[in-house]
Amino acid sequence: MENETELVKGCRAGKDSARKELYTLYSKQMLAVCYRYTGDMDVAYDVLHDGFIRIFTNFSFRGESSLGTWITKIMVTQALDYLRRERKIERLVTYEEQLPDIPDITAENGDALSEEVLMKFVAELPDGCRTVFNLYVFEEKTHKEIAKALHIKEHSSISQLHRAKYLLAKRIKEYRKHEEGKK
Repeated sequence: MENETELVKGCRAGKDSARKELYTLYSKQMLAVCYRYTGDMDVAYDVLHDGFIRIFTNFSFRGESSLGTWITKIMVTQALDYLRRERKIERLVTYEEQLPDIPDITAENGDALSEEVLMKFVAELPDGCRTVFNLYVFEEKTHKEIAKALHIKEHSSISQLHRAKYLLAKRIKEYRKHEEGKK
């Protein structure tokens, strides 16, 4: 297809060539989005598949955002639907006094983590923490919006994010210590 407009027209018309191109253009990036939410590659493929079926069954793109943003929103919704269906979103209520301090993880000697390693650590987070972390950090949702989307209390969203940051910081610190031991 020559451009996004032609691609959108083709998908609306149900053309298989347009659908194939859309899938080719966005599937790898959307698989990463699905994996970020599910933390399981097999499930991420299932969510990706369901998301594209939803897109192709009812191609409702109206051009209010970029095509990539619209597809990402659908994939995030599919992932959240999966997590809700499987009851994977923890409804932990943590009170401020129970929250541990987040360890200091400033990079020593400028050693930055690769995106791949960091995404692996995010995928390892417990489902509720991972979901809130993704919505807050990557989708830039407020705690109020997250609470509404996940049907949890706003304080639970705040607690889950704090717990996610704590667990990530702890994991990064362990990783750096392990890497330092190799040198």
